[in-house]
Amino acid sequence: MEVQAVNFLKLYWFQMALVAAVGYLIGSVSFSILFTRQFKNMEDIRNLGSGNAGFTNVLRSVGFWPAFLTMLGDFSKGIIACLFGRMIFSQISLAGVPTFCIVQYGMYIAGVACLVGHVYPCFFDLRGGKAVLTAFSMLIMTDWHVAALSFSVFLIIVFTTRLVSLGSILAAVSYPIFTFCVTYFCDYLGARRPATFGYTVIVTTAAVLISVFVIYKHKKNLVRLLNGEEKKLTMATK
Repeated sequence: MEVQAVNFLKLYWFQMALVAAVGYLIGSVSFSILFTRQFKNMEDIRNLGSGNAGFTNVLRSVGFWPAFLTMLGDFSKGIIACLFGRMIFSQISLAGVPTFCIVQYGMYIAGVACLVGHVYPCFFDLRGGKAVLTAFSMLIMTDWHVAALSFSVFLIIVFTTRLVSLGSILAAVSYPIFTFCVTYFCDYLGARRPATFGYTVIVTTAAVLISVFVIYKHKKNLVRLLNGEEKKLTMATK
């Protein structure tokens, strides 16, 4: 596994850098800021409500339509980035590594870079959102079964508590657990997809990093949740 990883880095560092760079630039397009400016007389969503450049704050502070458009934009970013990663890495081959695994690596690199771009957008002073919607679209692209399981956790929590932040945090916690279970038992031991054990380790590690990243961006929400001060989901009426 280590030898294959070193060979992969030596041979395909340019493709990895290209996919990461393009994924980051795609993620840096902050739709919450752009749509809020259009619907709220050039206001910056980062100066409204919670100050977060994301769907929930747009819904609370601006209204349904800008929030809906933000949701579509943020969700599409992860899909577009992963498609680009898949296109580039589908041209790569390495002895002993299934083509499926290589293509998945391309999507993970592009997707993770897109998440970083969403949170730290180069076009908007490195002040973005929390990447929940973009992360979800990346999950769908890499493994829709894991995405469905994580989304189920999110929906159950949000519908029972109306706390989007709590649903996002618990979905993030469940993500690496579901990733390991599905990849190890269904792919490596099962016959769903031709995955190696090394692939299981790599994507589970990536899932842990993504989970920690998303939870870290919710640190203020965690404090408010512990203090019983977190606002429940509402929508602006004007």
